[in-house]
Amino acid sequence: MIANLETATRIDEVASSIYRISTPLDVIPGGFTFNSYLIVDEEPLLFHTGYRKLFPFTLEAIRKVMPAENLRWIGGSHFEGDEYGALNELLAAAPAATPFGADIGVLTSLNDFASRPARGLADGEEFLIGSHRMKWIYTPHVPHGWDCGILFDLSTQTLFCGDLFTQPGTGMPPVTESEVLSASEGMRGMMDYYAHATSTSVIFDRLAALHPTLLACQHGSAYRGDGAAHLRQLSAAVTNGNS
Repeated sequence: MIANLETATRIDEVASSIYRISTPLDVIPGGFTFNSYLIVDEEPLLFHTGYRKLFPFTLEAIRKVMPAENLRWIGGSHFEGDEYGALNELLAAAPAATPFGADIGVLTSLNDFASRPARGLADGEEFLIGSHRMKWIYTPHVPHGWDCGILFDLSTQTLFCGDLFTQPGTGMPPVTESEVLSASEGMRGMMDYYAHATSTSVIFDRLAALHPTLLACQHGSAYRGDGAAHLRQLSAAVTNGNS
């Protein structure tokens, strides 16, 4: 549904109790979407805050489905503006919420930036937010950032994959069952945002072994289908580019 007509911010349920909040911006030719994901449960969780300037519209979208003050967890994949820019504004709106991220991200950035102490998650650490069991996968330098990590919902097999499978453009559906690798590879060819770490293929293998059925992308449509196959294909494309 449209949450704000002025910004074309949308909020759409893409899996059971998981909502994609998406705002298009003209930051590159053809536009670009910035997505946050809200999991509504006993302890609601928001993955990616969006830019600070988008805070009013993100907050408005959250309020379409739940009281924003009920948020309990606010985190992101790695420390950049579209992942954590509106963190402190959201913490003010949700006084019981705890910020979170990778251990190293909390050490190097989050505990300095956040208005209250953050929870650092270790690789493989799991926590319950109600009916959803979340698992943190540490993915340093994949696609970029020493502090990079990915959140996996074991309950719905949803992989909150951050900047993996970044798709340019606007107006795409909230969820697609068509492959998204071609679009993301087009984006990588236009602006290579990968760190090309030596452990890249190992990290992709770990993610594929989770067998996600939904790839909740931060930019573009979420993909419903064989997430493991998509991840292996992306791994081959990235690692072959290194050889």
